[in-house]
Amino acid sequence: MTFLTHLSRRIGGLIILCAFGAIPARCQEPVPPTAKPAQQSAESSEKQPELPAQIELLETHVRFEANGDSRKEVHTRVRINNEMGAREFARLAFDYNRSSQQIEFPLVRVTHTGGGTADILPSAISDQPNPAVVNAPDYQDVRVKSIRILGLAPGDILEYRIVTSTSHHPLAPDFWLDHTFDRSGVVAQEIFELDLPASRQVQIRVSAAIPLVSSEKAVIGESEYTLYKWNISWPGLADEKTDSPQLANESDIAVTTFSSWSQLSEKLRSFLHLGFSTQIWADSMKLAGHPKEPVPDRLLYDLVRTKIATLDLQLDFSSFPLREASQVLASRYGRPEEKLELLLVLHFQQTLQRKLNYRVLAYTKAEFPERRLPRPSLLKGLLLLISESNKDVYLDPNVDVAPFGVIRADLRGKKALVLAGCPDGENSCWKNIPVDLPFPSFQHVAVDASVSDDGTLTARVQYTMRGDNELLLRLAFYQSPRERWKEVAQLLALSDGFRGKIASVSASDPYATKEPFAVEYEITQPKFVDLSNKPVRIPALLPQVGLPDPPAKAASGTAATAIDLGTPLDVETRLTLRLPEGTAARVPAGTSVERDYATFASTYGVSGSVVTAARHLNFLRREVGAERAADYNAFVRAVQGDEAQEITLEHSGVALKPPTPKERGKKN
Repeated sequence: MTFLTHLSRRIGGLIILCAFGAIPARCQEPVPPTAKPAQQSAESSEKQPELPAQIELLETHVRFEANGDSRKEVHTRVRINNEMGAREFARLAFDYNRSSQQIEFPLVRVTHTGGGTADILPSAISDQPNPAVVNAPDYQDVRVKSIRILGLAPGDILEYRIVTSTSHHPLAPDFWLDHTFDRSGVVAQEIFELDLPASRQVQIRVSAAIPLVSSEKAVIGESEYTLYKWNISWPGLADEKTDSPQLANESDIAVTTFSSWSQLSEKLRSFLHLGFSTQIWADSMKLAGHPKEPVPDRLLYDLVRTKIATLDLQLDFSSFPLREASQVLASRYGRPEEKLELLLVLHFQQTLQRKLNYRVLAYTKAEFPERRLPRPSLLKGLLLLISESNKDVYLDPNVDVAPFGVIRADLRGKKALVLAGCPDGENSCWKNIPVDLPFPSFQHVAVDASVSDDGTLTARVQYTMRGDNELLLRLAFYQSPRERWKEVAQLLALSDGFRGKIASVSASDPYATKEPFAVEYEITQPKFVDLSNKPVRIPALLPQVGLPDPPAKAASGTAATAIDLGTPLDVETRLTLRLPEGTAARVPAGTSVERDYATFASTYGVSGSVVTAARHLNFLRREVGAERAADYNAFVRAVQGDEAQEITLEHSGVALKPPTPKERGKKN
């Protein structure tokens, strides 16, 4: 994988830890986060690891009414297998919206392994605001209702029923649903029942891997419904949920009353409040420091992303309607879609002075969304597209530390639904988010290190970066309290191969997005090297630049795929290493490789007791054609061969012998 992907993965995990480590998990149908058990062949007698808890039965019954109201009842029976399982189920928590939902627990019972049962008392149930809205008075209806279950022990059976009723949501009378059956083995038997009103035109798509138990018409009360039922027992499902690769990761069951993406686009446009208020503009300009007009787009973007706090709530069109932009500005906080609405209102003022066009886009991570049933659940967030003089700028003001025009890497190249109707047909509903960034990406790493007489290594490492890595590190430092910055730097150092203790760390202001992001830390490692022994070899103290793996051999009858290099990225690393007096060093020869898709060059030098090294890898293209796999393999081997070279040290005061021709390596 690329250096970009390598850093993204390690910092991405860190961001998750920093942002959500203190928030308890919440669930609608709790499933322990256990690893997927490997399937045991008939010939193997090896015992599989015990699950902390086994959900013996998971029953879900959903009924929709013609007016869009719904009722969902979940019945769960869990066998606790060990202490870890007891801890996992000691607290059940459920998100809900008090303005349109009610949640009840008609049954919560523990059957103890030694006999006897215990029903959970009402005093064990708490109802609190969601942690994301504790300081947001307008959103106290966003709640978490939880149950404390004390005294769970291995062998106990926990059984509970949860009933959630929803009425008068913002997009009623339309409704939609996604359901996917468990494939991990944690759920032994899963039953799903769905009641749909016969009076509504409803589209339903079911994976071919899911056998339908029954489908029938029935009159309940005064209304007629179509009743569906599925009953799945582990291991009754294959891992692949769809027969169509184009619909990978699709829900097993998808339901919607929207007839087309065009209809949904038109409906969602009404979700936003468009218009202009002179008071909003005056208050915004006061908050921005009374800039001269016309106000640059960047300043409006910076105003919304830095002055309006983001409520970390997922996009949910069945939840609250959006507050007016004036309310968002006055409260100084908002949901992601409310911040975008405020930015949209401010840009509306700009359209009165400039030929400025704008569109609101709802992005999705689903592949080929236009081929899926139209439903809001596939849409994960909103972006604002501003167009002027044939130049498009995509903005996401909800990533508080994203530079102007930067969209997260996981969204670029994806499709987004235009919330303005589709006058030219279904194909005009969608727009591709560009894959390019608004500026070149680079990463510069400088290591200034020294080795003391007792072999202790002290290094000061400086990172300066632009691009996707920049955004990840900005987020990591922005979301971490300053007292935890050493932990962030420690993980960064470990991933780059530096061992030791972080002595200090500093970073540029994550909000200051006009300039590249910079991080600097100092690390010490005692006993890094023992110079009293025979000559020792150390690697060049530089982060290794990872490369995408060479492509595996394509299966018979399938076409080889191109090699994805990711966003073009210029990486430079350099080292200055000061050695104790009387220490001689021998450095390897450099390497030079040039291709039209990437170049690599390295240099090594020694002057007295100072060793220098530098490596430069420049990804020029996004991908390498499959037909050039052999050439790419040769490029990778050349880079990896250079990274494997070592510096030889000898504490004798006598210069080391020059490297032999074989040791110098070959130029590529």
